[in-house]
Amino acid sequence: MADWELRNSSAADVEAVAELRAVVLRTDLQRLGRYDEQRVRQRLRDGFEPGHTWVIEVGGAFAGCVALRPAESACWLEHFYLAPDVQGRGIGSAVLGSLLERCDREGVMVRLNVLQGSPARKLYERHGFAVETEDAVDVFMVRAPVSAAPGSGDPDLGVD
Repeated sequence: MADWELRNSSAADVEAVAELRAVVLRTDLQRLGRYDEQRVRQRLRDGFEPGHTWVIEVGGAFAGCVALRPAESACWLEHFYLAPDVQGRGIGSAVLGSLLERCDREGVMVRLNVLQGSPARKLYERHGFAVETEDAVDVFMVRAPVSAAPGSGDPDLGVD
């Protein structure tokens, strides 16, 4: 697996993240008949919150992003995108595992939605997510916190 790290995002990252979202989601959105060149980017811009988002860097270069947005009864895992050239190398699993370990220590439930038919669903299932509901476009998944031994080096998720 390549070396990776998370850094806090800033407003300056929004366009790189919006472009990555368009690339990563294109196939699934086209399959579902929902791809729109502008809308796919604008939806990211409209929901981008730098305070809850991290940039994933591989070898010091932008390679993806992930957000964990606190909500009333859980955190929402959002905007988890990896550049196609780094997918399949264990980075997504390592990033997700790191975030989930922190949520487990803090006793926080995690929710997400993934597009119907997306290969990312398998990643989430391997990490303990279960389907809660689904519709023609989205699969909504949830993961309850599990007991974990305290660790170190995790990013500050701001889920206190």
